[in-house]
Amino acid sequence: MSNKRTIGMWLYKNSGGYAIGEKIISKLQERDIKTIDDIDLRKATAQNKNIIYNDVKLNKLDLFFSYNAGEQTVYQTYLYQALNRMIPMINSYDAFQLTEDKFQTSFVLRNAGVNTSDYKLFHRDDAYNGLKKVLKKWGGMVYKPTNGWGGAGLTKIEDKESLQALVPTLNHGNIREVFIERFIKYDNTDFRVDVVDGQFVGCYGRKAGGNDWRTNVTSGGSVFMREANDEVIDIAIKAAAACGTDIAGVDIIYDEEREQYVVLEVNGIPAFATPSQEKMGLDFNDKKIDLIVDMIDRKTQKQEDN
Repeated sequence: MSNKRTIGMWLYKNSGGYAIGEKIISKLQERDIKTIDDIDLRKATAQNKNIIYNDVKLNKLDLFFSYNAGEQTVYQTYLYQALNRMIPMINSYDAFQLTEDKFQTSFVLRNAGVNTSDYKLFHRDDAYNGLKKVLKKWGGMVYKPTNGWGGAGLTKIEDKESLQALVPTLNHGNIREVFIERFIKYDNTDFRVDVVDGQFVGCYGRKAGGNDWRTNVTSGGSVFMREANDEVIDIAIKAAAACGTDIAGVDIIYDEEREQYVVLEVNGIPAFATPSQEKMGLDFNDKKIDLIVDMIDRKTQKQEDN
């Protein structure tokens, strides 16, 4: 491998992403690291021992930085997995795949000593009877598609009628497993804590809109300024480490009944603050960029020295 380090990057362009990407490229260039930008693996091909995009052999790069949640495809993630067998990735494919699955994430977190909501996983064929028993015990629960994001598909179940309304979803041919969580009584706000390379980057809050209970912005939630205390920060860092994520956005709420903080999700591609959010006072983008650049520098230096 030559002394000149070269990485590939695929970072979202909307909501201020283009400017973020330009800053990352500039800071990497200052460290004599070249960036091949906008590598969309959907347009790559594999031939013999190489994965090729625009005549570039991606498996010869020093690192690939993938950061585009909104445009993922099955083919893209398939090549993501293959590429990570040859070169370092941020995040690694294993961490990416883990955080895309809500059950797998909760399973790992609980075994790492991180509080999550109580949960159950059933095979689809056994789900309905199992859900009736759990509803009687918990009184309220949330059905979550294991691979959903942005609040899509979340269904609150409080009684037999709402459980019955879920049946068509359970009978859908593509569903293999049914994942539910105990509904947590909370104040309809959460903490979104960004962590990069094991370090706290920043925090903001999200609040559910209207009579909704979901805080996701895509579900009508709104962002507000919020400071994280030491306990919240420590939980977020521990959760990110348990999932093996180099970059993570950890969603945390406060369980009012059990009087403890609970991790709802670990997101492997948490967005940077948008221009409008920066005007609100969310000013962690520069710190996040610097930590990412430092991490790329370190990871490619190790690869170069081997």
